Amino acid sequence: MNENVVDILIYLFENYMDNDQNPGSDQAAIQEELLQAGFPESEIEKAFTWMDGLALQQGSPSLDAHTDNALRIYTSEEMAHLDTDSRGLLLFLEQTNILDPANRELVIERAMALDTPQVGVDELKWVVLMVLMNQPGQETAFAQMEDLVYNDIPVYLH
Repeated sequence: MNENVVDILIYLFENYMDNDQNPGSDQAAIQEELLQAGFPESEIEKAFTWMDGLALQQGSPSLDAHTDNALRIYTSEEMAHLDTDSRGLLLFLEQTNILDPANRELVIERAMALDTPQVGVDELKWVVLMVLMNQPGQETAFAQMEDLVYNDIPVYLH
């Protein structure tokens, strides 16, 4: 089985986070369930580490007001990790006010934290969804992003 961290995050989101039930906080039980579902233990540990990193960023202070109109220049490492389509998706999400500059930076940081050589559009959509779910006051943006993810709405810039 060739599962990665993103697959585990999707599984956790769909089974624990995207419903009204209390997901429970027994990490050992969740880890056992993931093992039973066929996910490798090393990838499960990476997923939990990734989620811990996201939790540490919850409600983090936003960027200064003067950065709202700033142009984002990607580093060579970011460009290698986020393909052209992924960077285009981030621009689209900003232009449609689903992401603000602070959340865009958090999405980039969390995408870079994934243990994959490159993050494509599908993986990035899930990262955005999880970041928005974790940020207070982003319910509308989260709902819009959820539509993009679950309804597989194509993202086009005109």
